[in-house]
Amino acid sequence: MSSTPFSPPAAALPTDKELVLKVIPMPADTNSNGDIFGGWVMAQVDLAGSVLPARYVQGRMATVAVNEFIFKQPVRVGDILSFFASVTRVGNTSVTVDVEVYAERIRMQGQYVKVTQARLTYVAIDDEGRPRALPKQQVEC
Repeated sequence: MSSTPFSPPAAALPTDKELVLKVIPMPADTNSNGDIFGGWVMAQVDLAGSVLPARYVQGRMATVAVNEFIFKQPVRVGDILSFFASVTRVGNTSVTVDVEVYAERIRMQGQYVKVTQARLTYVAIDDEGRPRALPKQQVEC
């Protein structure tokens, strides 16, 4: 009997979110297990998550909360990661975004596995770093 590594079912890419980032993790981004370090993935999610709020904020912003972050599957060296985002809430000073990350495994081109999902909130800030109101004119996303 041969041992086959667990392979999660292929996932369909979301059609209700916007592709905001694609990146390939490299060996320097690994943890002691040889998988991609979770902190590296978190940093990429933060970058991807900031793309859509930038359209609303129109200036400086800061990540004010990581409301949810779930690692569903490991990320491996050579995976092609696709980051999809959608705005879920627009407040007076903040924008909340959902981000989903899908891996296209190097040996399984054309098949995707959902590896991470997160919800982050960004706040518009002024030159002194204080929260400021979002501009009145909103951009359709």
